[in-house]
Amino acid sequence: MLPRKAKINSVIFSLSNLIKMKSFISVLCIMLVLYSCKEGKKSADKEEVPQTEATKSLHGLDPSDFEREIDGKQTKFYTLINANGVEITFTNFGQRLISLYVPDKNGEFDDVVLGPSNLDGFMTPGGAYFGSVIGRYSNRIGKGEYELNGTKYSLAKNNNGNHLHGGNKGFNAVVWHVDQHSDESIIFSRTSPDMEEGFPGNLKVTVSYRLTDDNELKIDYQATTDKTTVVNLTHHSFFNLGGEASGSIADHITMINADAFTPVDEGLIPTGEIRKVEGTPFDFREAKPIGQDIETDTEQIKFGKGYDHNFVLNKEPLNEDGLALAAKVIDPKSGRTMEVYTNEPGIQFYTGNFMDGSYTGKAGKPYVFRGTFCLETQHFPDSPNKPDFPSTVLEPGEIYNSSCTYKFGVQE
Repeated sequence: MLPRKAKINSVIFSLSNLIKMKSFISVLCIMLVLYSCKEGKKSADKEEVPQTEATKSLHGLDPSDFEREIDGKQTKFYTLINANGVEITFTNFGQRLISLYVPDKNGEFDDVVLGPSNLDGFMTPGGAYFGSVIGRYSNRIGKGEYELNGTKYSLAKNNNGNHLHGGNKGFNAVVWHVDQHSDESIIFSRTSPDMEEGFPGNLKVTVSYRLTDDNELKIDYQATTDKTTVVNLTHHSFFNLGGEASGSIADHITMINADAFTPVDEGLIPTGEIRKVEGTPFDFREAKPIGQDIETDTEQIKFGKGYDHNFVLNKEPLNEDGLALAAKVIDPKSGRTMEVYTNEPGIQFYTGNFMDGSYTGKAGKPYVFRGTFCLETQHFPDSPNKPDFPSTVLEPGEIYNSSCTYKFGVQE
């Protein structure tokens, strides 16, 4: 038997160890609880990043209205947002830009692109091109035909006997694969099969959109082919810096950095001439309201019912990415501004001349005559039939590269 003192010491030692063990278990439990909370917060934060629910976003759209199966492929709804709260939404059907919210001079956000509130709206007359990528060939090809390396190619004549925006089922009417999506960027891709809409070669296309904290939307196109072909890609958002259904854009102050434009015939096909803008309604070298000369009694204005023409861009000044300033637009009421930069030789300026109020957009209001403008960076229309225009031919082994940046700000 242990002496009484030894027994007491043994009990004290045991109690001490028990207390230490309980303390260790308590500390361990607290650590586990803290770790679980931290991981739970991470998970919650991660789930909130896309902000695709209408209740958490500026757009107020229901993502499910843009989700369905088309041609055996699933369409989805995607959101980009930057540190300043600028928000852009997309669908992979035609890789369309659905909404674009930017602030005005008072910090109030509004949607500055036109379009429908659901997927069906892109499939109705008048809605086919809202916010979409255009290809294989943006703009027009005269009489829907061209010759390449001794072979004549016939295309859909879907616009007054001419070919327009890639044909009956162009890049705007197919489901694109989304390679990558994050808060600030989205990348689309697909392969256009040989002879799709009459164009030769399997054309592999990748288009990336990146939203910067300088409120720039940077668009980069790349394509390769396994046969000699022609390609001319662009982005076709319809803008109104006052808001997507705010009425006429006639008072928008616009500068286009071009000394020349390409005149057109009655079918809006370039004649092949490159004409100086000086002394014509097409002189936007000094900023002026869009409506200032749009009613001028001239043949070119009558043919387009306003502006629907390709401008031959100057190659300077350049931004930090080496892209030339193509245009700048200011809405004097909201103070919003938009600058366009590109490495393309041309830009199509269109002023909503064919809108007549029959189409209702996201705000539930009709889109009126000249209630929008487009600035589409591109090679020239009908280049395959105009040997003096910059070539749109892409050969196997070459990489098609095109870039466009839309930069948004407010007037100082």
